[in-house]
Amino acid sequence: MTFLLRNRLAGALVTALLVSACASLPPPEPPASGNQAVVALLDDARGESAAARPVQAAAALERALRIEPRNPVLWLELARVRLNEGDYAQAETLAARANAWSGKDRHLRAANWRIIAEARNRRGDAGGAQAATRRAESFER
Repeated sequence: MTFLLRNRLAGALVTALLVSACASLPPPEPPASGNQAVVALLDDARGESAAARPVQAAAALERALRIEPRNPVLWLELARVRLNEGDYAQAETLAARANAWSGKDRHLRAANWRIIAEARNRRGDAGGAQAATRRAESFER
């Protein structure tokens, strides 16, 4: 096989792999809010969390929640911040509140139950963690 033919075959194979990988990606998540101020605050909070500044992350999320108190994504993000801070009881409470506003969003409900499971696990409640994990899995099917 000539060098040129091998390169064309390799290029075609790479292209086919990329196309098949893109086809299996989940669809992009809808924006967390239609309110640009809330979106900006959520972005700020995620950046602060990534930079290990939970106090600033929580402050941004709390400001966003004053604008949209029924936004389950904001409650979930705040639950994650509290979980990472080690405030497991608060993380569980916030994730439960997020579930109350999640409606039929199975992905969001599963994420909330995963937070609850992790919070219970870190508090030493293995049975409660297992029950929450099963609940999360029921939304992932």
